[in-house]
Amino acid sequence: MAKAKNDWKVLWHGPLVKLAENLWWVQGAIPNMSLKRTMVVARLADGRLVIHNAIALGPQEMEELERWGRPAFLLVPNGMHRMDAPAYKKRYPDLRVLCPSGARAKVAEVVDVDGTYNDFPPDDSVRLEMLKGIGDSEGAMIVSSADGQTVVLNDAMFNMDRKRDPLGFLITTLLGSAPGPRVSRLAKLAFVKDKSALRSDFARYADLPGLVRVIVAHEKIASGPSARESLQTAMQYL
Repeated sequence: MAKAKNDWKVLWHGPLVKLAENLWWVQGAIPNMSLKRTMVVARLADGRLVIHNAIALGPQEMEELERWGRPAFLLVPNGMHRMDAPAYKKRYPDLRVLCPSGARAKVAEVVDVDGTYNDFPPDDSVRLEMLKGIGDSEGAMIVSSADGQTVVLNDAMFNMDRKRDPLGFLITTLLGSAPGPRVSRLAKLAFVKDKSALRSDFARYADLPGLVRVIVAHEKIASGPSARESLQTAMQYL
């Protein structure tokens, strides 16, 4: 687990990618690992921003983000993905930090938590749900855009290539996190409590009207027909 930081430390990251009129995405590095992590930013109807799985970005990208909207909500998607949460809260003191109820104690070790996913206010374009079968440790963010619906998950589903470095090989091959869409052996050992319940959630998301994207924490986006297929493939590992 990468150590949480109060200071704004920028590691390698890619450009901000505009996926839809209210949805941006960026990929960034994890210290001492070949795996990449992703941050998703959704824009509410009133211009406020919801930041899912925060990554400290460079000055140019942060200025671009702030021009787009005001950071208002920080979603820490589980107790492991909290590395840049303290730095975001320090930079934006009014940011409301929310996390799944089952991850609250772990997240609160590094940053003050204002509430759980259940405390997220109703909005026409962004909603949060808890995933069943994993002890309230993770949830999902569903974003409605002009081109359709996007499901944002975290470690409940992986979608990346195998890595060749020793740590990457351990995670992606020995622990079954790659290649392609799947539920890893690590996830099943660590927090999946009810495979059938999680499978039903994936099936429900696969049947969402207008599903156009499935985004996970590591690393790829499944778009178009691949969005539905990625969920159906991941279900086979449960």
